[in-house]
Amino acid sequence: MPSWQSSFFDRYMRMSKPRVIAAETDIAELRRQYAYLSDRFGAIPRGVSFETAALGPVKGEWVKIGKAAEGRVILYFHGGGYIAGSPETHRALVAKLAQAAEATAFSAAYRLAPEVVFPAAVRDGIDAYRQIIARGYGPQSIVLAGDGSGGGLALSVLLAIRNAGLPMPAACAAMSPWADLSLSGWSVMQNAPKDTALTWELLFVSARHYLKHTSPGDPYASPLFASFKDFPPIMVHAGSHEMLRDDASRIGDRAAESGVPVSVEIYDGMQHVFQANSHVPEARVSLQRLGQFIRGRTPSVREPQPVAAHR
Repeated sequence: MPSWQSSFFDRYMRMSKPRVIAAETDIAELRRQYAYLSDRFGAIPRGVSFETAALGPVKGEWVKIGKAAEGRVILYFHGGGYIAGSPETHRALVAKLAQAAEATAFSAAYRLAPEVVFPAAVRDGIDAYRQIIARGYGPQSIVLAGDGSGGGLALSVLLAIRNAGLPMPAACAAMSPWADLSLSGWSVMQNAPKDTALTWELLFVSARHYLKHTSPGDPYASPLFASFKDFPPIMVHAGSHEMLRDDASRIGDRAAESGVPVSVEIYDGMQHVFQANSHVPEARVSLQRLGQFIRGRTPSVREPQPVAAHR
């Protein structure tokens, strides 16, 4: 049973749910819809600093906390339907996850549609991963993570890493991931009246801007249509009231089919990316669980960089 705090905020957010959009809605209005969602994320926790940086061609920012374990790093992908959002809009959420994981995070400002379309975001993700390794971090010290579309992108980047023959990261953690851009999950319809954050129209139009003429069944766009063979351990958290609930549960199915260690937790009565709401106890529990998962899958000491032989 959900907490009384979550029930209260659920009623409040239901009254202020974003209005329905249409196919002709311009990109500025769509981005305002997503900004409305990220505005709910609350205050940035104390003791966190942000440093604008770039990993090769990929811009973003380092999120640093006081007690981060040396060498443990999260490569984070923000949500926003592939058309909106930024490291800045998701600072509070990334900072909370970094604190729970006792890790430093790099929040990637991957390129957004419709200005730059699929597969640019996936390319940015794998480029950022290559650059983190080039800076001396061992793959077993790196965790990919994200929320919403960023959670789906984390899985797409895992697929690209595997198919490129690169060493895999230690793990992947996703909050309310959007992993099926064809919107074929039953919960997309079943939970539409309950979801206070998303609408079918918003998801559909966002997907079309991102994909252009690419099929939503492309595994790099919708990783639920890919094999998870050789993926690292995965943890996924979602809310029972959100439209993307079944994306989370089907990630568990795909991972299990490939023998990948996976934990999928569906929180009763919770909404899309409920971890951002610091007023509900379920958010704190989820972040603690995700942090524990990341800590348990990564060492705390940075690997020494190889020394080139002198001639």
